[in-house]
Amino acid sequence: MKPADELNNLVADYLEFLEVSRGRSPLTIRRYAHYLGRFVEWLRRNFPEARIQDVDSGIVSRYRLYLARLPNPRGSPLERSTQVYHLVALRAFLRYLLAHKNLPVLSPDKIELPKQAARSVSFLNREQIERLLNAPEISKKAGLRDKAILETLFSTGLRVSELVQLNRDQVDFERREFSVRGKGGKVRVVFLSDVAAEWLQRYLQTRKDDFQPLFIRYSGSTDARMKGERMRLTARTVQRIVERYARICGLPINVTPHTLRHSFATDLLVGGADLRSVQEMLGHESVRTTQVYTHVTNKHLKEVHQAFHSRYKQQ
Repeated sequence: MKPADELNNLVADYLEFLEVSRGRSPLTIRRYAHYLGRFVEWLRRNFPEARIQDVDSGIVSRYRLYLARLPNPRGSPLERSTQVYHLVALRAFLRYLLAHKNLPVLSPDKIELPKQAARSVSFLNREQIERLLNAPEISKKAGLRDKAILETLFSTGLRVSELVQLNRDQVDFERREFSVRGKGGKVRVVFLSDVAAEWLQRYLQTRKDDFQPLFIRYSGSTDARMKGERMRLTARTVQRIVERYARICGLPINVTPHTLRHSFATDLLVGGADLRSVQEMLGHESVRTTQVYTHVTNKHLKEVHQAFHSRYKQQ
């Protein structure tokens, strides 16, 4: 078997392992397939006879240089975070080969990850949130659906992948809550505000179908097969919906569904919620991930200190 074919088979085995044994989401598997596919293609071009056992620190260094110089679709260099994702995928793959294939491959610990600048998040203030939430034209079916989508995203902090997987029977309107399965198969309870629950119910009352998906498309032909599964909105469609309303109301930043997730977390922390609780509501495995929001709350605390501490007041 050619080295390239052997490596492709090992990658396929690893992706199957992620799906079956680790329960990773289809999106995660697609991303790992992309990152590892890029490595396999680069290795084939530059070291045609190399097997995975031949990959050493020198080869990895050359691959890192390749990533650093690789342009993205816009012609700019790959972001540092994207380069890190490629190396994380390679390290995880090598770890799998050591543990499950008993192959004498390079130790994953020898692949150092480049340092990243402190991560920043974009979020909307309350005035901007109100403008965005009030942008849909609720007299139309699609507008009412979009209003329910925006309110649900801001009320729950859901990832867009979690939102589009929701089914109608998941939502308990009496308790204003439902469960979702997030990254790594982790299940958490998500809470709806009274306002979000009201708009969600108003949207569902206009539905004359018995389709299972919570959010459905109104464009194209109707396909009732599989309980309307093919009517389910995609993550990309929801992204376009959010981006369109952000443009309509003239928001100054690039707004995505994840911006609403950031805004949800920031709103809670500025309002006084503790970091651990927000971690649980966001479905973060580690509180360190949630700590990216502390720079926002630290700024808020400074403003509170300046507003109320006696030594700032004029005598």
